[in-house]
Amino acid sequence: MKLRIQGNSLRLRLSQKEVALVRNRGLVESVIEFAPGRSLRYVLEGSPITETMSATFDGRAIRVTIPMHQMTDWVESDRVGIEVRSHTGVQLLVEKDFQCLHRSVEQEPDAYPHPLMS
Repeated sequence: MKLRIQGNSLRLRLSQKEVALVRNRGLVESVIEFAPGRSLRYVLEGSPITETMSATFDGRAIRVTIPMHQMTDWVESDRVGIEVRSHTGVQLLVEKDFQCLHRSVEQEPDAYPHPLMS
């Protein structure tokens, strides 16, 4: 899962395998380790009780939560992403990761085929 933070926005991009994990487990997570014992986790999860997509940060992990019905609809459709502005003003975007047009398919074998590729 790719994480992009820019200004007051947060974007998660998921490969096909990661989308399958969300479908099967309701959760996918990644970790970046800056030094021993100093890491940042980022998690995407579905929730049956959440009404809208939101993000939280507890000092060690970023957790993006999406209503389960919305996540299921996204996972099982050709819809590219889900976007919302959180109640705290953070712009959130979760999307399927497409292959770059300027790289070979071998460099991103698990990314979704780009719609502009023929």
